[in-house]
Amino acid sequence: MLRPYKTVLRPSETDFTEKKSRFIGRCFPVSSEAEAMERLAEVRKLHYDATHNCWAFALSTGEQRFSDDGEPGGTAGMPIMDTLIKREIKDALIVVTRYFGGILLGSGGLVRAYSRSASDALNAAGCGLMAPCDTMEFAVDYSRYGTVEGFVKQNAIVDSIEFLECVRFRVSVPSESAKAFSEAIVDMTDGRAAPEKTGERFTAVPLTE
Repeated sequence: MLRPYKTVLRPSETDFTEKKSRFIGRCFPVSSEAEAMERLAEVRKLHYDATHNCWAFALSTGEQRFSDDGEPGGTAGMPIMDTLIKREIKDALIVVTRYFGGILLGSGGLVRAYSRSASDALNAAGCGLMAPCDTMEFAVDYSRYGTVEGFVKQNAIVDSIEFLECVRFRVSVPSESAKAFSEAIVDMTDGRAAPEKTGERFTAVPLTE
């Protein structure tokens, strides 16, 4: 059974300066370690002249990795990872690029700066809930289409509608309401249409935090 989890909705970029050191935070939605490493390589190429490109990622499969990239141990990669862990975010990569400004921040200052940059990037990316959905198919005759269409669009994600000898719907419905949705379609069509479950998938639902 698919279980819901929190993730990020879009790539983001933030920027601030602390004691002349510039911190550029970026957050990316990723679905695998390979994708995370590709995004990291892009940032490293873009900021080839940076002092550090520190990072962390967490996946819905349970995989987690982080790197201080030359900063003192525990002052960069782990604070970035802690940001993901505390917010319970999965399938996300955060990269914080630092251009050293000549003033040492100390261990505590580094932890605070990398934590702030990671948090800013995560906030800018927006958080969403990856909710489990049942995928379904059903067909209705044209005389029932007008009755069913509005209900379907309000209560499901419409993956496709085909107009053939009848109207065939392919939809995704939140798993928790799939039974009620199916029963409603049966009632609206006097039993002539009965949605069949064809699989499961996740869909992102925005969250307000």
